[in-house]
Amino acid sequence: MAFHSWSSVPVVKADDDDQELVDPQAALREKCQAKGHIGSLYNKYQECNDRVNGKSKTTETCMEELFDFVAELDHCVAHSLFSKLK
Repeated sequence: MAFHSWSSVPVVKADDDDQELVDPQAALREKCQAKGHIGSLYNKYQECNDRVNGKSKTTETCMEELFDFVAELDHCVAHSLFSKLK
């Protein structure tokens, strides 16, 4: 099988702008985390985490609280994330 010169690897060049890039997902997560219901889910997760870390022997985990918080946060971010991407 011969290598054809037309099948070269594309080259991507960065912009020469010296702007600092900001991750839109991180910015949206901060904004969404300030919302009341998401903040309360985070507080619920932290309370569970503090309770579990305060015990020496426990089978309790905070996975349900963590999943509830992250799912709600991602749902909030998803509404406007893709409109901010290039």
